[in-house]
Amino acid sequence: MSKKHYHLETEAIHAGQSPDPATKASTVPVYRTAAFHFDHSDHAADLFALKQSGNIYSRLMNPTNDVLEKRLAALEGGRAALSLASGTAAIYFTITNILRSGDELVSVNDLYGGTYTMFDSILPQQGITARCTPINDFRAMESAINERTKAVYLEMIGNPTLEVADIEKYAKIAQKYHLPLIVDSTFTPPSLFRPIEWGANIVIHSLSKWIGGHGTGIGGIVVDAGNFDWSDPKFSLYNEPDRGYHSLRFAHDLGDQNELAFILRLRLIGLRNQGPTLAPDAAWLFLQGLETLSLRMERHSQNARTVAKYLKNRSDVDWVRYPGLPGDPAYRLARKYFPNGSGGMVVFGPKGGSRTAKKIADSISLFSLIANVGDTRSLIIHPASTTHSQLSDQAMREAGIVPELLRLSIGLEHIDDIIFALDDVLNRVGKKGTKGDSIL
Repeated sequence: MSKKHYHLETEAIHAGQSPDPATKASTVPVYRTAAFHFDHSDHAADLFALKQSGNIYSRLMNPTNDVLEKRLAALEGGRAALSLASGTAAIYFTITNILRSGDELVSVNDLYGGTYTMFDSILPQQGITARCTPINDFRAMESAINERTKAVYLEMIGNPTLEVADIEKYAKIAQKYHLPLIVDSTFTPPSLFRPIEWGANIVIHSLSKWIGGHGTGIGGIVVDAGNFDWSDPKFSLYNEPDRGYHSLRFAHDLGDQNELAFILRLRLIGLRNQGPTLAPDAAWLFLQGLETLSLRMERHSQNARTVAKYLKNRSDVDWVRYPGLPGDPAYRLARKYFPNGSGGMVVFGPKGGSRTAKKIADSISLFSLIANVGDTRSLIIHPASTTHSQLSDQAMREAGIVPELLRLSIGLEHIDDIIFALDDVLNRVGKKGTKGDSIL
């Protein structure tokens, strides 16, 4: 029988899974085990020498995690994936799986605060330089590339300003200089956007957000498109013998798996030897979320667009950003890249500045004041004083994070209740006067 090419909604439920051989369980079991039995010593030796695939130790791989990895790879159109303990771990170990001391990467400056700090403060301690350039300033990015540059990095939708990266143009720059394009697509899970189809080589997600969807676990994943040639000598980690793993040259000695050199090295060096392992219980939670991803993202996007329209019509709101809102600076790119919806994030600035913004965050009903996004619940936070507070004033200005900015993660509650909560708090706390509070 020929294998049918299933739609994304079907793959989100079935990809990567076959019935458990021992129990024939219909759903994915949680394998709570540290280690796995070997048939005999030669079997163990073959597993460690990569001559045979199989389970060794749960720090390195686990059958529950394996289903999650295969499912996300299928949804993103990639060749393979690796789950890690958090989205931040996924970013850090992706970068250090390519760059070594003396190397550089170029990135957009519209980044999650933790990522910006990693690039600005932590990587330089290891001799790695990140050169951040304004989003969609392609001339600035090209000018930042030099002979030490080893990667291009971007967030598809920036956190928290919601600028949309023109990935097609970034991919052309990366290809021109033969650099891997790394895309954090957390704000645009695969039911909304698939970066590999637009030229990405590596895709990263925080599983804790929309993919999990319920705020119940911490995790990250890296998806390898398997479409980058790592045999270029400038990628020394892939072309020099690795003394930490049998003197293997990852770009040359993997046979028919050379195309997966990146993800295999990430598993064998990053995960096996440094240990940022995702627990199988967390992997199971994320698998539950994946099954309803498409349905949830449709509603998140609908609700967020309605909220953005509502806020735009209020005279006590200075400005609103939502990529799917007509008139938004990112609207043209959102229409091009996100025909199925622009996601669940809205940011806005109330009149009255930072002081009013904090009062709104403190006193709004229904919304939870939480440093997270992508939950079924609606969430609110004031980034300048929390998630991005470690940035300098100049870095905030360059990233477009103004003092009054409030970040909303719009949940799955009934839209009338979400609007009521915003209407109530703005009428109580916001500067009075409206332009008509119609949500249409």
